[in-house]
Amino acid sequence: MSEPIVTTERRGRIAIVRFDRGQTANSLSIETCRQLQQAARSFENDTQVSAVILTGSARNFTMGADLKDPELLALPQQPLAERRLLAQVGGRMCRAWEDIEPLTIAAIEGWCVGGGAALALSCDLRVSASNASFYVPEIERGMNLSWNAVPRLTHLVGAARAKRIIILAEKLAAPAAADWGLVDQLSEPGKALEAAMQWAERTASLPPVQIRMLKQQVNAAAHALDQAVSHADYEQFMLAASSGDFREGMQSFIEGRPPRYTGA
Repeated sequence: MSEPIVTTERRGRIAIVRFDRGQTANSLSIETCRQLQQAARSFENDTQVSAVILTGSARNFTMGADLKDPELLALPQQPLAERRLLAQVGGRMCRAWEDIEPLTIAAIEGWCVGGGAALALSCDLRVSASNASFYVPEIERGMNLSWNAVPRLTHLVGAARAKRIIILAEKLAAPAAADWGLVDQLSEPGKALEAAMQWAERTASLPPVQIRMLKQQVNAAAHALDQAVSHADYEQFMLAASSGDFREGMQSFIEGRPPRYTGA
């Protein structure tokens, strides 16, 4: 039996969730997203945990969606009902992480790309190694950014900077990401998990029920309209995926050449 992609370690009132596919990219396959959703849902009836740290591999948090995932490649041939269901997997994963009642902290090393950025945005706080990098390349592949990430990102960095990240696909080094508000704390390279543990230990020392109530209040104030403005982003993904520019974006990426977009 193969090793699980997602594992959970408990240290008193702290849980550490790791996802590692054993590859440099640590890419997000659809199955990885399912396992991450299940890991998040495992805390729904857990009254003992006050803080949950989410981290990827030691080399990269994740370099984004696995564009060679057989389930993803088979998507265009599936019936509409199946395509809609699979298109919602990433968004459901992110909502599951946002819904966790304990405080959540993403510990980021290396690259945090595309769907990985969307996943990190679903956590309450983000600790990043100072040599990490952030990149949202969906538009360069002919896609839209979905997974309910647009409002979450806009809350943190503001509308203009969100457009630079999403529309212009600007790469951000960790210090710039911290200046923009995307990252909450920088650590030495290789020490992101250690730095996240310091916040988790502080959280674990506080009254556990009050933590949950206060997080609920803050999220209610900050995210009241998020679902209203992004409820159909997976439908937009399906529309984008039916375009000629999506096919060109994917093919040019596979062939390692500049894309030629026409609006088709």
